[in-house]
Amino acid sequence: MRKPLIAGNWKMNLVSSKVPAYFKALDEAMAGADRGRVDTLLAVPSPFLSTAREIAQRSGVIIASQTIHDKADGAFTGEISIPMLQDLGLSWTLIGHSERRQYYNETDASVAAKTRASLAAGIHPIVCVGETREEREGGRMVEVLDRQMKAILDVCTETSDLTIAYEPVWAIGTGLTASDAQAEEAHAFIRGVVSQRLAGLSERLRILYGGSVKSSNIQGLLAQPNVDGALIGGASLDPAEFGKIAKIAAAR
Repeated sequence: MRKPLIAGNWKMNLVSSKVPAYFKALDEAMAGADRGRVDTLLAVPSPFLSTAREIAQRSGVIIASQTIHDKADGAFTGEISIPMLQDLGLSWTLIGHSERRQYYNETDASVAAKTRASLAAGIHPIVCVGETREEREGGRMVEVLDRQMKAILDVCTETSDLTIAYEPVWAIGTGLTASDAQAEEAHAFIRGVVSQRLAGLSERLRILYGGSVKSSNIQGLLAQPNVDGALIGGASLDPAEFGKIAKIAAAR
């Protein structure tokens, strides 16, 4: 059985001075939980990666970057490199989040390049895939996920250590929600694509669901055979709510 991973993405929110209080509240929310039964992670803004790591390690929470560059150094103003992450003692990153694809023109090719660089450096990437509302309503979910996953799998092997996050872009901040069955359908398809290419990877690969996850719907999502956790946006800014979600996952 794959251990659930509950990952939060703070996006461009909070400030460094608020981090200690956040983790204090998170610890309180998770009191009594068997933390060995769930992995918890927070992807935080780069200015306070170091502060968050120092505080989070006492709680057993993994800290990740929200993105990385595929080059180790160079004239790339505003970017964060893998060596910079490693120097901070970090070994996880998000790659290809829907907002990075939408607002910063990240493509299947650039996502694959970042994934390749991360895997080569021993950084664990959580690689995001998912279809937009237009693509969903046009009946193109399978086409989009197949294309995105094949680009990622081109740079993977049977032993690659990565996580996939399925983000139905149409269900993020729109008021629309995917049903448990819709989430399972997409996750099962993704695992099937992996199985066809890299059978040894498919069964141990964790696939997270990332579309308006809350404590009120996490139980049903985790009950699906191919849903191994969640990538949580807005709800992760509330330590009590995020802790409640993780606690529910740990109790399964």
